[in-house]
Amino acid sequence: MFDYIKGIIKEISPTYIVLENGSIGYFINISLNTYSKLSEGNSCLLYIYEVIREDTHQLFGFFDKKEREIFLHLISVSGVGANTARVMLSSLAPNEIKDAIISNNVNLLKSIKGIGAKSAERIIVDLRDKVGKDYDGDQIVVNLDNTIKDEALSALVMLGFSKVKVDKIVNEILKENKSVSVESLIKEALKRI
Repeated sequence: MFDYIKGIIKEISPTYIVLENGSIGYFINISLNTYSKLSEGNSCLLYIYEVIREDTHQLFGFFDKKEREIFLHLISVSGVGANTARVMLSSLAPNEIKDAIISNNVNLLKSIKGIGAKSAERIIVDLRDKVGKDYDGDQIVVNLDNTIKDEALSALVMLGFSKVKVDKIVNEILKENKSVSVESLIKEALKRI
């Protein structure tokens, strides 16, 4: 099992990164939280969680150990898989998820795509005692560029949503706020889907 991979970022999008190490390119799934802290061409270190099943072999990467810790807590809950946990970490910062669990904020967790009332309650009940009150997650850093709409659409489609549906939602959000970041645009779209 990998603990971390350090290398050069060869390709990056809001949902994945290709990290080159030792002439091997690792395809690593990431959250928006991690994406917002990385830039193409730079060297980085990602903490890894490896999923090995009969039908898939996936790597999930995290900018810091705190985000990976929240991810591991989330996937320990019955009914929450790795991709659902990644969507949660793309919708909310790790400290926001932790705070929602500690404060029993079912509505905030329900606002995340794929999390219903029962799942939100199960997450809170299962994890309330596990998440430490000393956690101080990092805030998401805004990353503006000229292809905000395309990157947001690409990320939402890769997360499994219909391009036609998300295109309409993304356009509505961009009409309301033309200076929105990719991360904010995706988060808002996830709330409206």
